[in-house]
Amino acid sequence: MSDYWCERAWLPDGVAARVLVRCDNTGMITEVVAGAEPVRGAERLDGLVFPGFANGHSHAFHRALRGRTHSGGGDFWTWRDAMYRLAGRLDPQRYHRLARLVYAEMAVAGYVVVGEFHYLHHPPGGGRYANPNAMGEALLAAATDAGIRITLLDTCYLAGGLTTSGYQPLSGHQRRFGDGDVAGWARRLTDLTDRPGARIGAAAHSVRAVPADQLPAFAHAAGDRPLHVHLSEQPAENEACLAVHGRTPTELLADACLLGPDTTAVHATHLTRKDIMLLGDSGTTACFCPTTEADLADGIGPARELADAGSPISLGSDQHAVIDPLAEARALEHGQRLRTGVRGQFTPGELLAAATAHGHDSLGWPGGGRIAVGAPCDLVALCTDTPRTAGASPEQLILAASAADARSVVVSGRVVARGGVHLALGDIGPRLADVIEELWTA
Repeated sequence: MSDYWCERAWLPDGVAARVLVRCDNTGMITEVVAGAEPVRGAERLDGLVFPGFANGHSHAFHRALRGRTHSGGGDFWTWRDAMYRLAGRLDPQRYHRLARLVYAEMAVAGYVVVGEFHYLHHPPGGGRYANPNAMGEALLAAATDAGIRITLLDTCYLAGGLTTSGYQPLSGHQRRFGDGDVAGWARRLTDLTDRPGARIGAAAHSVRAVPADQLPAFAHAAGDRPLHVHLSEQPAENEACLAVHGRTPTELLADACLLGPDTTAVHATHLTRKDIMLLGDSGTTACFCPTTEADLADGIGPARELADAGSPISLGSDQHAVIDPLAEARALEHGQRLRTGVRGQFTPGELLAAATAHGHDSLGWPGGGRIAVGAPCDLVALCTDTPRTAGASPEQLILAASAADARSVVVSGRVVARGGVHLALGDIGPRLADVIEELWTA
């Protein structure tokens, strides 16, 4: 057992003082006592302790694009060209070295679980590794090294795009992503299994990359796994879908029975009113990635309307323009303010639920994202006396703090980071710089 004594903690019914949290050897919380005295041997967590944050959407290799795509202007599509070039330089060994440091950066920032939207499957040119899941296994090992849980969202990617003239074949670096057809993807997926600290989920990259006539087969093959899909990130996707199918991307997913409580629609930026109702009525989670959506000039999606319609809202860092769960939560609220001209679109409690509980649920880790008996012992202690947080009301700290204020991070009952340093991997900054430089000069 492990004991943690929290100066203050955000419990399901609000902020409480002097909270003792106990967990068992499996990393699950067995007791939570507010107003408790410190007990001998308990680790003290000063400041305000939040439940661990969930990163609902990640492409780990995109981290190597940070600070390298801003000189030429452009849009999502020109950024994508640089991303494809980077994808062509990764093999399982390099991917493991990069991803373990990216996940460590997440852990230091307060993330305790990550949903890795994984489509970089095969060698350049579209051949096969001796282990067809070598790249996915590299990611699973990287998360273990970094001490965080992972849901590997193995992604079906079959077409090179959708234009007004129809689906395009895979080309160039995209050939690494494809399995030929849904059956080929499903065969490879069956060789991946859940394990301690890891879940195997499924993803359809988008309606651009999985043709409409293959979506039902994909839904059948995905089974009851957590299921994610990029949805309406760009107006061009909607325009092509309407031209070819006479339906929006959301309507195509509904036709294929792909909406529901086990599904997460990532981005959900350019939606019609009918789209919003289809997502809300089905209980489909909407995962927003506000810092990426801003960085790529994607637009600001209707998060408030989706939440009001019945869609839980989760958050991800996507291409890792920043890795900071508090920045994502704040950007969600700020984006809605910019859309509407009204402050307070989401309460601090709603922002915390988006950053924690809804992400755990959509990644197949139900019960996470709360400090309560039966939940994983995931704790993030945020300093309340830094230049960023000094004077903030505890109930509004999520709108003031940043990842730099994370003093201690506990994942499944084990401390993985203190004072901005990863306990197993040390100071990750210089090592990230070396790995990324190696990729760009390869």
